[in-house]
Amino acid sequence: MNRQASINSYEKAKNLAPAGVHSPVRAFGAVGGAPIFFEKGKGAEITDIDGNTYLDFCMSWGALAAGHAHPQVVEKVSEQVAKGTHYGTPTLLDIELAELICDAIKPMNRVRFVNSGTEAVMTAIRLARGITKKNKIVKIHGAYHGHLDSLLVAAGSGLVTQGQSSSAGVTEGCVQDTLLIPYDSEEALEEVFKAHKDEIAGVIIEPILANNGLFEHKMSYLNKLRQLCTENCAMLIFDEVITGFRVALGGAQEKYGIEADIATYGKVIGGGMPIGAVAAKKEYLEQLAPTGPVYQAGTLSGNPVGMAAGIATMKALKEGNFYGKHIKELGHYFDEKITQACQNAKLPMDFRRVDAIFWLTPGTDTAPNAPSEITEENAKVYAGLFNHFLEQGIYIAPSAYEVGFLTLSHSKEHIDKLAKAIETYDL
Repeated sequence: MNRQASINSYEKAKNLAPAGVHSPVRAFGAVGGAPIFFEKGKGAEITDIDGNTYLDFCMSWGALAAGHAHPQVVEKVSEQVAKGTHYGTPTLLDIELAELICDAIKPMNRVRFVNSGTEAVMTAIRLARGITKKNKIVKIHGAYHGHLDSLLVAAGSGLVTQGQSSSAGVTEGCVQDTLLIPYDSEEALEEVFKAHKDEIAGVIIEPILANNGLFEHKMSYLNKLRQLCTENCAMLIFDEVITGFRVALGGAQEKYGIEADIATYGKVIGGGMPIGAVAAKKEYLEQLAPTGPVYQAGTLSGNPVGMAAGIATMKALKEGNFYGKHIKELGHYFDEKITQACQNAKLPMDFRRVDAIFWLTPGTDTAPNAPSEITEENAKVYAGLFNHFLEQGIYIAPSAYEVGFLTLSHSKEHIDKLAKAIETYDL
């Protein structure tokens, strides 16, 4: 494919922004080459500025569960833009989207809209501390919760590790109240609550790790986590920015039957527009200002264009039976075809799928069982796979650690194309 216009645009962009991008992984640093500049998308396909069209499994990093430019979303957003992009006031759209969300995540019955997943997590952490009057937050090693200072930490050795910054500009003070424990270790859970019994405000967890590979927690682990949080008056925070309204209408809480105290959302509920949300029961969420002492505000929160996109997306997913027939049938077909493709591949290859989320692991015929098992060699082989896919007209995330997404716009024919590309990949 000729991508000269993208190459030229990247050279210009590098003179205007760090590495020419506005989010790090877009720079293609892990896969090589110049990032592709896209100008339009429709359904499951996106087209770059050179006129090349790709089958898309990145889908705006999971934000587009209904697909690119879904007709209902385009119509609803266009209507709203014609009326105005923002007023800085409440709107009826706030109410409508909040009703759709609260109806899906019962017994949670309150929601506060913000502008990103990171902002939602920031608010949830502050809220947990405000409710419990305690300071420490427990985080799982390998889980990602946005670029909030206190959660940009890396784990060391041992069962419980004091947070150490993994980013320049994050002070020791910011992470001193963050405690890290290994992925899926019930022993570590018990140890951290034993060591910090009266200090833990909450535990934040991706109920399905989907930002550093794709990993499901054991049910015994999730049950133990719920038990310990209850016994120690700590808030259980589910970061459902990726899993929310994707693995089930009610997200991972519905899928696993585990009720969190606070949950954060984003991506799907914005239909491609910037959005985040914090949800909880009334007695918890109304601790936020102006009804409570925990301050949070945002000029663009509840932006009517974002609300309109979210409403249209949520309705399209329900009307398209996304959570029932579509993903069940497409997922079953995906498992069959991709399993066969991995067996026929010229190099070792495996994958993992949880409902509408999947993760390809080239370089091994057995998918890693924890983030720590992802090797540098896996990343190198993935870079080759990524560039092979581009030549085959398929766009996936430019990182071995990122996942792919099945959407309402994907079909069995799209799975066939992905399977064929896997079978023909070679170093």
